[in-house]
Amino acid sequence: MTLDETRQSDPSRFGTEAFYAAVGRAFVAMCAFVPVLFAIEFLDRLTGERLDQDGGIRPHHLDGLDGIVFSPFLHAGFAHVLANSIPLILLGTFVLAAGTTRFLLTTVFIALVAGVGVWFIGDPDTVVVGASGVIFGYLGVILMRGVVEHSWWHIAVGVLIGLLYGWQLFGVLPGEEGVSWQGHLCGFIGGLVAAVVFRRRRPRRTDDPLAIGTDAA
Repeated sequence: MTLDETRQSDPSRFGTEAFYAAVGRAFVAMCAFVPVLFAIEFLDRLTGERLDQDGGIRPHHLDGLDGIVFSPFLHAGFAHVLANSIPLILLGTFVLAAGTTRFLLTTVFIALVAGVGVWFIGDPDTVVVGASGVIFGYLGVILMRGVVEHSWWHIAVGVLIGLLYGWQLFGVLPGEEGVSWQGHLCGFIGGLVAAVVFRRRRPRRTDDPLAIGTDAA
């Protein structure tokens, strides 16, 4: 395979058919996941919000630790699910497009960091639910990934999303009552770290003189 063919088959290279195909598949997958969140919320309504109460994070309470696993799938009403849907689809698409394995590892890492952070520094008199921590984590991933992977398109996406949803960054600071800024902040930090830990390591092509001393493109 020639160097040009290798580049064209690289889904991380902006402008290639492989890139657009990866983004398209990721977008469809994220759109398909959102109805699952609505279905879970519908079930929660039927049970009198027992899912939220039993599966949410209860800061500083041992019986609230399982919420670290379940809380990202639970929401405080259909309006809450709807508010999270668009940023979840947009941000999740670009994170997923980089690879399914990386996406899963990144998501689990962010959820754990956000959940543990909420459990330690959250208000002990609250029950925290929602995918917001993961969403802020995805934002952190995209912003940091452009830097650590020297990816111009990731940087461009980060800037664009920052312009569209930059106001959400204020969600990492104490503010609106009933909103877990702790989850937002810890999720965002988790995303920054995940972008470094699960960064794409390009193999060196020693058989190509153009690649000697540089990362393969």
